[in-house]
Amino acid sequence: MNSPKLRCRFWETVPLEKMTHDEWEALCDGCGKCCMNKLEDEETGEVALTNIACRLLDDETCRCSQYPIRHQFVPECIVLKPQNIEENLYWMPQTCAYKLLWNGQKLKDWHPLISGDPESVHLAGVSMRGRTVPEFEVPEEDWEEYIIEEPT
Repeated sequence: MNSPKLRCRFWETVPLEKMTHDEWEALCDGCGKCCMNKLEDEETGEVALTNIACRLLDDETCRCSQYPIRHQFVPECIVLKPQNIEENLYWMPQTCAYKLLWNGQKLKDWHPLISGDPESVHLAGVSMRGRTVPEFEVPEEDWEEYIIEEPT
């Protein structure tokens, strides 16, 4: 899945910090896991994934419904970039392309850049499609009840 803005198989040869904006954005597989609320144990630093979705996540597409202007609604949303990826690795999904490439690993076969199909992440059962609960439906004190294992 390459477009005129993307170099052929760029993820195999171009370091993260040298990627164009479009290449960087294309690394996102659309799983939606990064948009799930997480709980961090203050003592151990362990991060638990919940199926409680950010208010801007579209459960069907697993994409942010307001991506270009998301900070107007969710100021704490992290803008992931090569300069801050290392400090954010601890909470990122295990299957995340950014994390895999940072750690010198290859993209998964179901990644849309490999498969050529944006649905492949969903067909592989890796995404959060159809598994989420909107954050406005769950009081924060009940979030522990919504901890899940990461779909991998």
